[in-house]
Amino acid sequence: MAGTKEILCSSIIEKSPYISSTKLTQKLNNNKRCSVSGKNFRGRRLSVTPVAAISEDYYLIKKSKPSDLGFNNRDDSGDAKIKVRAVITVRNKIKEDLKEALVKHFDNFSDMIGRNVVLQIVSTDIDPRARGPKKSGEAVLKDWSKKSKLKAERVNYLAEFVVDSNFGLPGAILITNNHQQEFFLESITIEGFASGPVHFPCNSWVQSFKDIQTKRIFFHNKPYLPHETPAGLRALREKELKELRGNGKGERKMSDRIYDYDIYNDLGNPDKGGEFARPILGGEKIPYPRRCRTGRPPMETDIKYESRVEKPLPIYVPRDEQFEESKAGTFSFCRLKAVLHNLLPSLTTNISSKHDFTGFKHLDSLFSEGLLLNNLGLHDELVKKLPQVVHKIQATSQGLIKFDTPSIVSKDKLAWMRDDEFARQFLAGVNPASIRRMQSFPPVSNLDPETYGPVESALTEEHIVGYLDGMSVQEALDGNRLFIVDYHDTYLPFLERLNALDGRKAYATRTVFFLTSLGTLKPIAIELSSPPSGPNSKSKRVVSPPEDATSNWIWQLAKAHVCSNDAGVHQLVHHWLRTHASLEPFIISAHRQLSCMHPIYKLLEPHMRYTLHINALARQSLINGDGVIESSFSPGRYSMEMSAAAYQNWRFDLEGLPFELVRRGIAVPDSTQPHGLRLLIKDYPYAADGLLIWDAIENWVRDYVCHYYKDPSLVADDRELQAWYYEAVNVGHADVSDASWWPELNNTDDLVRIITTLVWLGSAQHAALNFGQYPYGGYIPNRPVLMRRLIPDENDPEYASFISDPQRFYLSALPSVLQTSKFIAVIDTLSTHSPDEEYLGERAQPSTWTGDPVIVEKFFEFSSEMRRIEKEIDRRNADPSLRNRCGAGVIPYELMAPSSEPGVTCRGVPNSITI
Repeated sequence: MAGTKEILCSSIIEKSPYISSTKLTQKLNNNKRCSVSGKNFRGRRLSVTPVAAISEDYYLIKKSKPSDLGFNNRDDSGDAKIKVRAVITVRNKIKEDLKEALVKHFDNFSDMIGRNVVLQIVSTDIDPRARGPKKSGEAVLKDWSKKSKLKAERVNYLAEFVVDSNFGLPGAILITNNHQQEFFLESITIEGFASGPVHFPCNSWVQSFKDIQTKRIFFHNKPYLPHETPAGLRALREKELKELRGNGKGERKMSDRIYDYDIYNDLGNPDKGGEFARPILGGEKIPYPRRCRTGRPPMETDIKYESRVEKPLPIYVPRDEQFEESKAGTFSFCRLKAVLHNLLPSLTTNISSKHDFTGFKHLDSLFSEGLLLNNLGLHDELVKKLPQVVHKIQATSQGLIKFDTPSIVSKDKLAWMRDDEFARQFLAGVNPASIRRMQSFPPVSNLDPETYGPVESALTEEHIVGYLDGMSVQEALDGNRLFIVDYHDTYLPFLERLNALDGRKAYATRTVFFLTSLGTLKPIAIELSSPPSGPNSKSKRVVSPPEDATSNWIWQLAKAHVCSNDAGVHQLVHHWLRTHASLEPFIISAHRQLSCMHPIYKLLEPHMRYTLHINALARQSLINGDGVIESSFSPGRYSMEMSAAAYQNWRFDLEGLPFELVRRGIAVPDSTQPHGLRLLIKDYPYAADGLLIWDAIENWVRDYVCHYYKDPSLVADDRELQAWYYEAVNVGHADVSDASWWPELNNTDDLVRIITTLVWLGSAQHAALNFGQYPYGGYIPNRPVLMRRLIPDENDPEYASFISDPQRFYLSALPSVLQTSKFIAVIDTLSTHSPDEEYLGERAQPSTWTGDPVIVEKFFEFSSEMRRIEKEIDRRNADPSLRNRCGAGVIPYELMAPSSEPGVTCRGVPNSITI
């Protein structure tokens, strides 16, 4: 070490890794004499290039005799060498099963005898002699067998390299994992080059070479447009993308990292019987977005269907898309009561006729006392299926499955019965995306009248004029005071089949609202439509606000049917189709067509996290035949057909919040307003808060895009970017690819709008539709997801029982105890934030995710804007003039508040669709 100091002849050099080699050479040339290891050098020129001040062991000496220095600083060609090192951060698994532990011990032993993890640095420069990129020699990961035993979450390993002095900038690292077991590589930092540390964000599983038969490629964090790619990295950039695309053949292994497309032909299971078959979604017959291909073999009874993988077996998604350990634990075991999600789907026999709630006190006991397995008659059945889990429940909670009190009844137990709360939730509840402004009255159907009856509504001016504060209907329309939630055309084509299902009864509903002078909504009429049974049949019925005890209970039943309609559309259309399913093709295409070095990939990366995995799990147990959605929601086995029908009206160009609000007539363009829009319902929490988030995302995206595409024409010339968008549209959304409404991608404005829309859908829009599910839907009378009885009139046999005990009739129309328990267990899980959640304005490795300091600074500005928005939302929730979010017993609207603690919080905007 002392010899090194004498070589440098100045202690200041050790402290400054950024002194240029030119200045250093001049400094040393002024010294007539330097002493090295006691040996003198007279009249000799020394040139020393300083390196990052990580260790004094890393230095370069030129024009010196190796024998004098005691360091072999030249190779056979005479080129000078420098010594650098890599710090490799590996994330350990928290829990290991027996097999993993045994393999780990074997790997530790084999590492000591030479079966190592091997790394090689690739330069951004070309070696003219080799006619390929410059490469370092291979180096092994040191001390694996020793450090792998550490219990820390993250462990740093070292690897040392010797490279030419003219090696250039490290641009990539090649890794060969000669162990038997994969490991999670979080990051690599190379230290020792004059330019300072070089960062490689990895966040990827490195598979054993025996599984993938190729070296893994990791690039440094500096982004490059395709035409800017350094010569030394061009071939590797193409090679990595080619590997990610695969060849479209064969069944995928869980260790694969291959992204490809397929249709939804894995929802049904005709091998189990005809009743388990479901239509194939995607293609000319039933258009639908594409999903990630698994390549599983076909069904035995019908080769058009892909064979299913049932829980607990894992379903394929590319390895790096799979949940990390803490997320997987939260999803599977966040509460003991989530066991219902796993166990009850097979127990649905006759559930519609058993275990009705006997009263509201019985329903409240789910939260105050819990649910005894014995009381449900489930104990013996569950013991047969999963005895260890049942034993765990009994040991920890005396056989109780207890739920937290949902927010909707935590402050006001009767809030759900009030008309103002019923209306408020269409502006600030879990589904604020359906309400529209009425532009004409009465509403008219767009369905074929020969099939579905007259297009005219049963609503007349006489039904509503008495609730308009003295206005005429036309005056209310002109004054933008009438609004509607219209599910007539969505449900009517399915009603005949739906009502034939056991335990399912539904109407196609329309609900008309009046905007009061206080800025709140009040429901003034509900239209209930049934399939016409004949040319003269009365298939439409209008229910008005109550005037007496009987009409009060009929009104409550009518509102319950509206909520049941709303729950289905919310889950199948706004939530699943418009966020989960529609984004999946863009994510698949991004991995296939955009290099991880591409600036747009780096921008999109946090907004794609976990989405493919949660969608695959949904196909496995939520949206599949006889899955949670079918068993819990009114549309039953026709649920995904209803989702597919809505896809015909889906338009990507109108999915951005401002365009979607204008489409629904809720806002009108107004350049004098802060967001360029004027809301016609000023106190519309979802829209008001959402526009803050939208603008912040758009500004961040615009700053980012314009930084890399300083000439707008570069967008059209970017072959990777164009391939990404083309494939997402023409393959991922192939069934609607010919639509004229697809945005073009020719300049920076086009790109900003497309990226902003994608980020919005994956973050704020999904959060608004997802994380309020348990707080609002956990109390089933507030938001029944299915109804089991129609509303009787005086000529129905059930009318007498309704009159004699309307409360009992009402409760018998709601989901049963078993249905309710299963459903709220699922939405409790789906409303939960995991501990590893990353929220809007946050990124893993916030200072090193990109090597562009200008963009790092811009991102921190975006993060600051998220904090400012959160404070503004808090201010609004405390403003008593905003009655749709503040008041006695009113739940504050926090679904757009960016941050959250783990758990069910009814707030927080994750970067991506993670649940």
